[in-house]
Amino acid sequence: MSSLINIRTKIFAIKNMQKITKAMEMIAASKKRKMQERMNKSFPYVDSIQKVINHLHLSSLEYKHLYLEDRPPKKAIGYLLISTDRGLCGGMNNNLFRKLLKEIKKWREQEISCDLVIIGTKGVTFFRSVHEAQIIAQLPKLGQSPSLTDIIGPIKILLQAYEEKRLDRVYLVYNQFINIISQVPHIMPILPIPIREQNVKKRGDYIYEPDSKLLIDILLQRYIESQIYQKVLENLMSEQGARMIAMRTATDNIGRMIKEIQLVYNNIRQNTITQELTEIVAGAAAV
Repeated sequence: MSSLINIRTKIFAIKNMQKITKAMEMIAASKKRKMQERMNKSFPYVDSIQKVINHLHLSSLEYKHLYLEDRPPKKAIGYLLISTDRGLCGGMNNNLFRKLLKEIKKWREQEISCDLVIIGTKGVTFFRSVHEAQIIAQLPKLGQSPSLTDIIGPIKILLQAYEEKRLDRVYLVYNQFINIISQVPHIMPILPIPIREQNVKKRGDYIYEPDSKLLIDILLQRYIESQIYQKVLENLMSEQGARMIAMRTATDNIGRMIKEIQLVYNNIRQNTITQELTEIVAGAAAV
């Protein structure tokens, strides 16, 4: 009888766990929808400023900005890594970290060092124990509703290192959202600023007022900030999508576990009832 009680207690505890995973799946789905709405609202601005940058690349600028000049890698490479604050999202972070470690190893084989700017608690925790790269700035505990002002500090540190020519190139490392079941680790070049659209045709040069240097400086900085902020939102959406799938898988696995334990419970209960009936019949026959 005690074994039956223990099994019933175990089934009750597992069912409570199943309720938790199901609730976490629903919460992740709600957060993903909100993050997607924020991405969709910012997309027109990101798309417009991207077209302006592409036209700048093809125009004859009065002032050639440092961010537009290609620089061969000789000294150091900078990476801005966007990770998550929390776990329970499958292998999303680990896949991203492995991809970045392969890139760092490739540069180190060429005797080129790598500096990291890390956003997210998981990335900070992981790369503190990795000595292949130096962390020059970090932003743990970004939260689920970040604003541009929250990430402006690490961005400025990265841009300053590039302007001082301590970094030859800068890359953005994040999880690209494909769909709810697919989040792909992606490394995107940020500096020098590349042309994102190959079919942009050359247009006439811009007329600057009041000054080309001032306007281009501000424009390129805003462009980089918008690109990084957009990818932060995309990484957060990937996190919620991965967490939805992880919690759904956990809920299904718990359901199968409950069925298996229920079969064991039924077998033990049936054997117990059979044994009791046998004892009753044997006792009656003896009388």
